[in-house]
Amino acid sequence: MANRYGEAALMAARGSSAAGVDPVARWENAMQMLYPTSPTARKKGGPRGAFLGLCEEGLVKGIPAGRYTASKENKAYAVRAAELLREGKQSWSTNSLWRAVTDDLEKTHNSQMDVVLALWKNELIVRNV
Repeated sequence: MANRYGEAALMAARGSSAAGVDPVARWENAMQMLYPTSPTARKKGGPRGAFLGLCEEGLVKGIPAGRYTASKENKAYAVRAAELLREGKQSWSTNSLWRAVTDDLEKTHNSQMDVVLALWKNELIVRNV
């Protein structure tokens, strides 16, 4: 079972007609539903940057590539993680995937890999680009 940020990514990727195909609006809607009383959780940058970064590159099914995030680092982690998953050479856990995309052993992941893995496991990441 995906954690809440993975769940938010699934909700946002599957979308609601009210938000159209705008992934920013979709993410905000999902966060509002999952964290109605926690502005801090809704604003968490890691998972948001990861989801919108994947969308920006056209890697989330049903969402066109575009400009969606100012996040460079979280986007880079998510895009690299998606590349590793698409290579299909091994099965990845949240932690092993994080270690593979960051070279800073002191840095802990901030739910970015939860977003990527939830989308991957639900076949919402484009498998070949």
